Amino acid sequence: MSEDQGPGTRPPPASGAGRPSTLGRFALIGVIVAGVAGAFAYTGGWIGPARLKSKTIINALEANAGGRHPGWRRAHAKGVCVTGYFDGNGAGRFLSSAQAFGKLRTPVVGRFALAGGDPFAGDGRVVFHSMALSLTQPDGEIWRIGMDHTPIFPVSTPQAFTQLQIAGTPDPKTGKPDPAKMKALLAAHPEIAAYLKFMKAWPLPDSFAAGDYYSINAFRFVDGQGQARLVRWAMVPEQTGGVLDKDKLKTVPDNLLFDELRTRLAKGPLHWRMVVTLAGPNDAVDDATKQWSGADQQVEVGTLTLNATQPEEVGGCRDITYDPTILPKGIAISDDPLLPARSAAYSKSFARRAAEGPHPGAQASAPPSVPAGAAQ
Repeated sequence: MSEDQGPGTRPPPASGAGRPSTLGRFALIGVIVAGVAGAFAYTGGWIGPARLKSKTIINALEANAGGRHPGWRRAHAKGVCVTGYFDGNGAGRFLSSAQAFGKLRTPVVGRFALAGGDPFAGDGRVVFHSMALSLTQPDGEIWRIGMDHTPIFPVSTPQAFTQLQIAGTPDPKTGKPDPAKMKALLAAHPEIAAYLKFMKAWPLPDSFAAGDYYSINAFRFVDGQGQARLVRWAMVPEQTGGVLDKDKLKTVPDNLLFDELRTRLAKGPLHWRMVVTLAGPNDAVDDATKQWSGADQQVEVGTLTLNATQPEEVGGCRDITYDPTILPKGIAISDDPLLPARSAAYSKSFARRAAEGPHPGAQASAPPSVPAGAAQ
């Protein structure tokens, strides 16, 4: 995608992407794993017959982040709070009885962030850009939403995620994943290799404001008569922007995306259209690695408006866990196995950072990190 294309225009994910060399793939996967660790920190226990301790996974995430950063999220550590509202247009009521889809305004407390566990990492990285939202309906029910700027995920199960996390842990001597482990992982999980090719071709927006954001997982919308439909959704921006040159990411200012967002919001509110896609007969509803085809099965259900930003250490988003399984009546989780695992991860992350106390600002000077695996 060239910089003069609108943000809703996307090239076919695999087109134009050359086949990476084996060493190139191993180098790239190290970057992707760090991003995946930020987007999904599985803390359950589905490895073989023995339960994997959550502390083991959390410590592995901290190792990928260069050590433990007390008080920070273990997932999407570098972020900023935003506030605004969602205006339902009424069109979504035939899909879901959730109040937010009526013709009314619902307040929103949100967060933009970058994947990865290091809150002081630079913005020039090939990682997920995320939008998280918490909507409080008039009836008091809360809807939490977590979205990424890519429509798919590299793995479809908690088991595969855990294997990816282990294989992608950098060797202390080389700073890169063990090639033998990565080769075995890619052989066992071709969907990960496909995702690496996808990520190489997918645009990396130069602004949080110009990104599309996708639910990735499927959910069930339940209407007033109890009929359930499987859906995914996307937030499609009304404002435009360019893309970052992936060959020049080392030249990107450390806080480019966050500074640019503050500049934009100082000039006026930002808007996204919420577009719901209904699952077609051949769409995988329990596999986040698969894109859906249903452009002809889409319903625009409202508009998200964001009009202010606050530093996370003082903003309303600081103590919110954007657990995607916190849902109002009219919306339910699907059979996607990643959803309960994401919920467990966010809960564990919140418990740990709450015990550690509040953190400094996201753009503050980096404090000394605590070595991963240190006594807690």
